[in-house]
Amino acid sequence: LRFSCRRGGGSVQAGGSLRLSCAAPGFTFDDYGIGWFRQAPGKEREGVSWFSGDDESTYYADSVKGRFTISSDNAKKTVYLQMNNLKVEDTAVYYCATAVVGDYDLFDADDMDYWGKGTQVTVSS
Repeated sequence: LRFSCRRGGGSVQAGGSLRLSCAAPGFTFDDYGIGWFRQAPGKEREGVSWFSGDDESTYYADSVKGRFTISSDNAKKTVYLQMNNLKVEDTAVYYCATAVVGDYDLFDADDMDYWGKGTQVTVSS
């Protein structure tokens, strides 16, 4: 199954914005959840945002609520993460991941079936 985390990371100043995208052309969207995790140096990988394909529910880590928005384009089978008002503490490598609906606990990295390549997001003060 094809699954790719398109480049969308980069370096911005605090308060800036970036958008990440994750394409899953070989997937049936209704059967999968797709989202992002991130990992900062010396820290564990943590869940950031999640989109559940069966009912289009969205979920966010408390640290990004109100600043990040996850959305989907079902025709393109792509999920986007719009990151606004970025903070220095958002600096990390961001990974797209997917798992079968009903077969994972939210933001549990061990439950993911596929991972995209990470993309670096660096926020400077």
